[in-house]
Amino acid sequence: RDGFVSFHTSKYRLHYYETPTGLRLVLNTDLSVACAREACTTSTATLFVELVVKNPLCPPRQPVQSELFRSRLDAFVRGLPFFAPRPA
Repeated sequence: RDGFVSFHTSKYRLHYYETPTGLRLVLNTDLSVACAREACTTSTATLFVELVVKNPLCPPRQPVQSELFRSRLDAFVRGLPFFAPRPA
């Protein structure tokens, strides 16, 4: 029903989400994250729609050219319960 959802290697898990309109999101996590679908749907509904789709000044290009969208997406991902910064 959902098609391709994730793929994992011995080091990471790649989560894939595609909206009915064709927007694609990819999120790499550590192997302990079984499913990041909720994070992907939330980021689409709350960030992409509000900051890109509803913004007449943001042309529909890929990658998204909105710095506001990029910074809010970065803050959103950093706030996820499974996010941990990589050691330097």
